[in-house]
Amino acid sequence: MVISIGSDHRGYKLKQGILKYFDRKNIKYKDVGANSNESSDYPDYGYMVAKSVSTGDTDLGILICSNGVGMSIVANKVKGIRAAFCSTPELSRTVKAHNNVNIIVLGEQMSPETAFEIIDAWLNTEFETGGRHERRVKKIHQLTGL
Repeated sequence: MVISIGSDHRGYKLKQGILKYFDRKNIKYKDVGANSNESSDYPDYGYMVAKSVSTGDTDLGILICSNGVGMSIVANKVKGIRAAFCSTPELSRTVKAHNNVNIIVLGEQMSPETAFEIIDAWLNTEFETGGRHERRVKKIHQLTGL
């Protein structure tokens, strides 16, 4: 499994902490930027991560910006993407189990420890296949063409 990760300038510091965490846990990743805390545009990085997941270049994605909203909007415009802002481990488990979210979005205001807990919960949760949740995820893509 390879995770694509991107942030704008506001999420750069948290992203750097997550990359170190991934290195410690031997989680493979593709860092698409930003590469500093100089002002940058979140749509660029949100699209790169979403496109990477959509095409199968990477398996999952993580996006970080100031509040998570902008990145969520961008990612969800890409075919096959189900991105959700997550602020707690419980929420990350639910969005994976019920919505098969393939990109989580984090806000830079959270502590690195909270981000690690959210990521671990998301990665260790399985999608509930074969029932109402799978039917609803399929319906989302049928209705939107995305």
